[in-house]
Amino acid sequence: MPTIPEITVRSCDKPMPIVGMGTSPYPPVDLETAKSAILEAIKVGYRHFDTAFAYNTEEHLAAAIPEALRLGLINSRDELFITTKLFGIFAVRDQVVPAIKMSLEKLELDYVDMYMIHMPLRLSPMMNGAPVPREYILPFDIQSVWEGMEECQNLGLAKAIGVSNFSRKKLEELLSNAKIPPAVNQVRSNCIGKFRDVLKISLFDSCLVFGFCFFAGFKVEMNPLWQQKELREFCKGHGIHVTAYSPLGANGTTWGDNRIFECNVLKKIAKAKGKTTAQVSLRWVYEQGVSLLVKSNNKERMKENLLIFDWSLTEEEALEISRLPQCKGFTFASIFGAHDVVLELDAGI
Repeated sequence: MPTIPEITVRSCDKPMPIVGMGTSPYPPVDLETAKSAILEAIKVGYRHFDTAFAYNTEEHLAAAIPEALRLGLINSRDELFITTKLFGIFAVRDQVVPAIKMSLEKLELDYVDMYMIHMPLRLSPMMNGAPVPREYILPFDIQSVWEGMEECQNLGLAKAIGVSNFSRKKLEELLSNAKIPPAVNQVRSNCIGKFRDVLKISLFDSCLVFGFCFFAGFKVEMNPLWQQKELREFCKGHGIHVTAYSPLGANGTTWGDNRIFECNVLKKIAKAKGKTTAQVSLRWVYEQGVSLLVKSNNKERMKENLLIFDWSLTEEEALEISRLPQCKGFTFASIFGAHDVVLELDAGI
């Protein structure tokens, strides 16, 4: 079983495994299938699991963790690093603590290791499709919401707090008054624009019914084809660790694409090194000092995604990847509509 390196993130007394398993499945799966996949991941060596209220997968972890303990796969819950996220309809000061308590009830846990703001938007539960009417995108008070996040940590409900989908501008706004700076900014690898075409019910109901959720893909892009150098440098300079979600582009989903797998440069490097294109992409992300979250229910792919630590890219290979043409895939406007607040967010990511 491969040993996954760990890192220390700000204000967290527990190291975070550099590779974790995402739990926003597509296509959606039933509880038993999801539980089996999580248990398989634990057997393979994963100890970091990423979920969210919006993914409707917190119950999946709640089912899997006691079973892992019963089977002796882990000795205690403390061996796992669990991340969940604040859903957009709860992004208001007096709802943050109740929201994490709701997630903890679903997870059947006393605390999570990381609690994140899912995205810097406050959303109305009245939404019934996409694009979203402007009146359903509500004022987002980043300072007061972050106060609620800080309270979550101070109460011991979260060991650390972070953000997802935050641009440099949004991070600067948050940092200007934060008592506890964010430990992590989770960024997504690729686009989800196609999902707007299949969304026919309310966003809240889509979370509860579909499981993979409208919000599953809302992460700032980062991969060899959209490298986010400026954002990464800003985060590094302010002690904020970057995590890449679905760094292979979510190929096979309605919102992702296969640009990574079709990139000739990555394929050439993979062939020369006797690796897969996926492994080359994951290794590149790792070499940027970025942790990563992968998703697969396939046991062999779970293993393959961990076989990236005993080799490295050459300077020439890294330089070749750094020169790849950059192509942004994801925009919030492709989902929410071209509203002022949405376009401002897109401009920064």
